[in-house]
Formats: sequence, C-alpha cells, structure tokens
Amino acid sequence: MKKVLLVTASLIALGAAAPAVAADLAARPYTKAPPMIAAVYDWSGFYIGANGGWGTSHNCWTNTAVGGVPLAPASEGCHDADGGTVGGQVGYRWQAGNWVFGLEAQGNWADFKGSNVSLIAAPGVNNTKIDAFGLFTGQVGYAANNVLFYVKGGAAVTNNRYEGTFGALTIDRAEETRWGGAVGAGVEYAFAPNWSFGVEYNHLFMGTNNYNFTGVAFVGNSRNDDIKQDADIVTARINYRFGGPVIAKY
Repeated sequence: MKKVLLVTASLIALGAAAPAVAADLAARPYTKAPPMIAAVYDWSGFYIGANGGWGTSHNCWTNTAVGGVPLAPASEGCHDADGGTVGGQVGYRWQAGNWVFGLEAQGNWADFKGSNVSLIAAPGVNNTKIDAFGLFTGQVGYAANNVLFYVKGGAAVTNNRYEGTFGALTIDRAEETRWGGAVGAGVEYAFAPNWSFGVEYNHLFMGTNNYNFTGVAFVGNSRNDDIKQDADIVTARINYRFGGPVIAKY
C-alpha cells in the first residue's frame, strides 16, 4: 500500500512540474520572409535592327534663273512626295537609373514621289523623288522597366532627284545629296530578353538649296531653282540587343 502511494505522489509531482518546464523553454524566433526580387530590364548595350514605314516630303520650288541668266525669284509651286521606306539601324545605349542615353545611325531606301504643274511653265510638271535617307542621332530616354520612351535629334541626309517633264518627255534634271537636321520621338517595348519592338516619328529639316538643272532633251543648263524641303517619317522598328537581358534589384 505504501508503494502505491509513493508512485502516485511521484506522478502528481511530475505533472505539476511539467508546466514550469514548458514555461522555461525559449519562444521560437520569428523569421521575416526574404524580400521579393524585382527583375528590371537593362537597355544598355549595342543593338542592331530593321525598320519600315511611310514618309512624306514637302517641296517648294522657286525659279531663280533660266539658261544661266538670273531672274527675279518666281514660285513654281509646292507638292508632297509620299511613299514607303525600309531600312536598318545600329546603335548603342547606356542606362543610369531610369534614364537611358544612346547614339544611333540609320539608313533607309525610300520611294517618296510627288509632282505639281509649274506655276510659270505650265503644262510643264516639276517632279521630286527621294530614294534614300539617313539619320545620325543622339537619344535621351526614360525607361519604365521594359518600356522605353525617348526623344532624339541630330543630322539627316536625303538623296534627291528633281525633274521637269512635259507629258512623257523628261526635259531637265538635277540630282544631289543634301544635309539637314532631324528631331524625333519614339516608344520601344522589350518583349523578350534581347528583343524589342517600337514605333518612331522623325521630322527632317532640310532647308533650301539652289539646284542647277541640266537639260536631258538638249545639252546645257536649262534653269536654276531654289527647292525648300522637309519631311515627316513614321516607322515601325525591331531591334536585337547584344548583352545580358536583365539586372536583379531588391
């Protein structure tokens, strides 16, 4: 009987001590979940791409001489030369925070054509064709992760052919490459680690140049005209960028 009482007393004592032991155990420390990593697209690096679209060039002709004899300037009228274009571009960008800076060279074939009946030599027609242009520009942009908004500016060059015609007969012609300035803006979306697609607008300020027209149906100088030119061009672009796709940032 005494043994039974001793065992019972021991069990009661252990039960009373158990809560005290549990209370003495240290609480499990709370571990904060690691912060999420945001993948940020990096626009830095060399890129190469292709573009295609549409353009229009506004051209105003003013006659200043006939057969080498200077005359009082007389307007021959204006016309738009419209058409398609396709070409390519190569450039380099570097990114600092959300700001992106770049340099780019672009070259395009073009088929911008237009004409008007001369105001002083009707029914003669003045014709303009731009068959190529190039842009050499700097860029400043703002990146919202994989979307880039940018403006650009620099030099522009166009290759032009100017002709005077009577019906199907070409009377005289002048051809020249002319230089001017360009400003533009665009938006580009990176849809894959190294690929991006964009849309861009450029305005070309080509100024006024004087052209010496040479006779086609006869030998010699036929006339001189001042031709003022500017152009508006809209293109869709696709680029491949060399280098790593993203940087990781907490």
